[in-house]
Formats: sequence, C-alpha cells, structure tokens
Amino acid sequence: MAKEFILPDIGEGIVECEIVEWLVAVGDEVKEDQPICDVMTDKALVQIPAVHDGVITTLHYEKGEIAKVHHPLFAMDVAGSVPANDASQEQAAEQRSTGSVLSQLDDFILPDIGEGIVECEIVEWLVAEGDEIKEDQAVCDVMTDKALVQIPAKYDGVVEKLYYQKGDIAQVHSPLFQMRLAGMSDAPAEAKVEVKAAAQTVKAEQKQAPKTQLPANGKAIASPAVRRMAREQDVDINQVPGTGKNGRVFKEDITRFVEGGAVQATTSQSAGKIPATTSSNIVSSGTTRVEPIRGMKAAMAKQMVASVSTIPHFTFSDEIDLTEIIALRKELKEQYAKEGVKLTMMPFFIKALSLAIKAYPVVNSKVNDECTELTYFDDHNIGMAVDSKLGLLVPNIKGCQNKSIVAVAQEVMRLTDAAREGRVSPDDLKGGTISISNIGAIGGTTATPIINKPEVAIVALGKLQHLPRFDDKGNVVSRAIMQVSWSGDHRVIDGGTIARFNNLWKAYLENPAKMMMAMI
Repeated sequence: MAKEFILPDIGEGIVECEIVEWLVAVGDEVKEDQPICDVMTDKALVQIPAVHDGVITTLHYEKGEIAKVHHPLFAMDVAGSVPANDASQEQAAEQRSTGSVLSQLDDFILPDIGEGIVECEIVEWLVAEGDEIKEDQAVCDVMTDKALVQIPAKYDGVVEKLYYQKGDIAQVHSPLFQMRLAGMSDAPAEAKVEVKAAAQTVKAEQKQAPKTQLPANGKAIASPAVRRMAREQDVDINQVPGTGKNGRVFKEDITRFVEGGAVQATTSQSAGKIPATTSSNIVSSGTTRVEPIRGMKAAMAKQMVASVSTIPHFTFSDEIDLTEIIALRKELKEQYAKEGVKLTMMPFFIKALSLAIKAYPVVNSKVNDECTELTYFDDHNIGMAVDSKLGLLVPNIKGCQNKSIVAVAQEVMRLTDAAREGRVSPDDLKGGTISISNIGAIGGTTATPIINKPEVAIVALGKLQHLPRFDDKGNVVSRAIMQVSWSGDHRVIDGGTIARFNNLWKAYLENPAKMMMAMI
C-alpha cells in the first residue's frame, strides 16, 4: 500500500524547499537510497533519497513549486507490503471483527535531507509513552554535530512507542517514535502486542554488537552525506564493510576503513570481544573507560585539527589597563539593568574590536585554501567562545560595525543564554569573521588560542587582576590589568600588523572617551 514521504523540520532552520528537478516519474521502480528529487533550500542544493524499495505512485509537487515541511513530498508503494486492494479488504475484515484498523499507527522517520546529518543522540525525551500530544509539540531533544535541536510532532495523537532510550544514537531513515493519530479508535489488542514485540525485536537488534558486511550486490547502501565523505577521502564505498542494517555504511565505517581497522573490527566482533553498549554510551573494560566523541565535541575536534594543520599560527601577547572602562561600566550598569540589559565587559571588547578593524581590515578577512586570494568582509561578525554544556560554541554577533554598545550587549545576552543551553541557531554559528575567547572567565592569564577557520585572527582574554603599576608621577597604584593573547594567520598577518592593531584596540579600551569619539 502507498506510503507517504513526509518532509519534516528537524531543527536546521529549513521550513520549505523548491523542487528543482524530479529524478523519477510516477510508476518508476526505485531502490532504497536512490535519489528521488533535487530540492533547493535556503542553504544548498540537495537530493532527497528514497527510504524504501518500491514504486512511485504520486509526486505531490511540480517542478518549481515550493514544498513545505510537515507535508507529503511523494508517495510510493513499498516493496513487500500488502497491495492497496488487499489491504483494504483486510482492513475491512479487521473492522468487522474488531471495529478498528491498523493504519492508525504512524512512525516518525528521521530522514537525511542533505544537511550532512546521518545520526543524532537522544538527549532527552520530553514525552512518555501514552502521552497525548499536539501537532508541532516538542517530542525530544536531540544533539547533532551542529546543535541541540528539538523534534516536533507532525500530528495530534498519542505517543505509542519510543524506539530509543536517552543517550542512544538514532540513525537517519529509522523510526524515532510511533504515535496513534488523533480521532481514531484503538487498534486491536493483538495488534498492540505485535507492534510492541516488533519494536522490542528491533531494539534488541540495535543493542547487539554491530556486524560488518559487504553489500551482497556489490553496491553499498549509504546516505548521500556518507557517499560524499567517501568521495572526499578517495574511498571506494562499495569496498567498505557496513555495520548498519543490510550492510548500510556509516561515516564511522569509512573512518575505520581508512585507518585500516575494518578487519580488526570484524574479527573482534566475531570473537565477541566488544561489550554491549549501555544507555550511557560508555564501554568499560577493566580499569579503563572508552567514551565515544560525538555531537558538538566531534565537530570541534575536526574544526581544530583542520585549523592547526592548515594555518601557521603565531601568538602575540600584551596587557590592557581596564581601570577606566570598568569605572564607566559601573556607572552605566544599574541604569541599563532597569531596561533589562545586562551590561558586561564583553560588549566593550567587541565594539572596540570593531572600531579597530576599520583601520586594519586584514584581520577581518579570510584566505582561500591555495593561499592565492584574500577576501575582505565588510561586516564585522564578531564571535565569542562560550563554554556550553555541550562543549565549545562560538556564536557571532552580526554587523557589529553598525551596532551601538547597548545593541551589542543585547546580542551578547541572547547568544550567551542560547549557547549555554546548546540551542544556538545555525545562522548564529555561521558567518563569523573574527573571534574572542574569554578563557579568563574560568581562570588563567595567557593562552594560545586556535583560530576559528576560515578566520585569520582570534584573541583570548585572561582573567582580570588588580596589580601594582606606576602612575605618571612614579607612584605605585592598583590598576585593573588583563592579559590578552592574539593568534594570527601568519600567511596574511605579520607581527607588526597584529601589534599595531592590538595597540589601537587597547587604546580604545584604556581610554573610553577615545572610543566614544570614534563611534560618532
């Protein structure tokens, strides 16, 4: 019988897409993972794959039309399912005997819609089995390698089954949860038993140690993102043993294959040496503990490796006397607090940085991989590193050159609160041009910050210290001193440039009146 493919919102900001080209026609027989259509989101041109073998029965949109999330994109008769006429007869017979139908149950399938997401970790279920939920109600928090996002319900109904436990990894193309649609009678007791038994069987299979296998027909089963990863690493994906169902290849399978660990992994699993994964995703053996690196931490690891392996870093350190600007902030803090604005020191650092960039635009640029072109950014999108519960996040404030200190402070508040909860939008994480790391908020005076590629500079703020210094008359006085550490891309920034740029930034911070005059 026909099964609809629903285009969901999985938290990447995608709410609609344009149908660029249908790659199949009604009546075509398709295979799982075969591209069905090209669609254009507001981010990229991507392909939508089939999630089952079967025959296309309906294409709900014409080329050039806009498809909405939570709406059917196409329908297909799934291979091996009961034909529509037979299904209707069986349902009618079931209704006569029990007064119910089996088609009330709906699985929410987590698809790959081209944003590179192939799996997500279940951070928290926000509903329980048996709960009544409404369309668009948040069902669970999941963590991808980009952000913590919420999965919403597509319809009104009752939660029938949660297929994963907290901490489990959900794969694309797999059911995430099941619900009984609103306005329909209960399914027969026998059906409930069968559904639960089937779900328990699936869960038991998922908890077993993965088995690797090569594709039976010589063609690997993998998502577009995984195939792209294989191409980028010059790997024949058809030679990679997959650990998924029917030999499906995941990203980690390619990584293991590249590192030469495929044979050892297969041998270990066949010998039963890999212990079962617990709900906390931690495997213990003796006095050691192995914890997989996933989500935000994995993304940060890749970003840092790419930065240090391709950018020649150099570090420049200095100290800044913040006594005067701290006094100014103290005068203004209470006034703006009444207006709901939390005026920290960060907005001053950011605005002063933006003013200094106007004189030294090279620090607000990016260089191409071949180091043959330098792109200068008109907008000062200044990022600030936040130590969130999910790991390091660097949201950025867009267009700081056009914002007042108060406007910057409002953005700092918004992004800091969102980052600490791990709910920063992808747009806030993209497009940064230079970054500030406030490591001193935790402790330490100096650091060697890693550039947030493709940016060319980053500064780390040390902790604020009250230290003795000599005034103009030679008297020892207490001053508020902060150590700052710059890292620059030595391909495009030399020591003299970073020193002069830092001196201007420092002058604005040490002399608030000079900064105010520069803003006029």
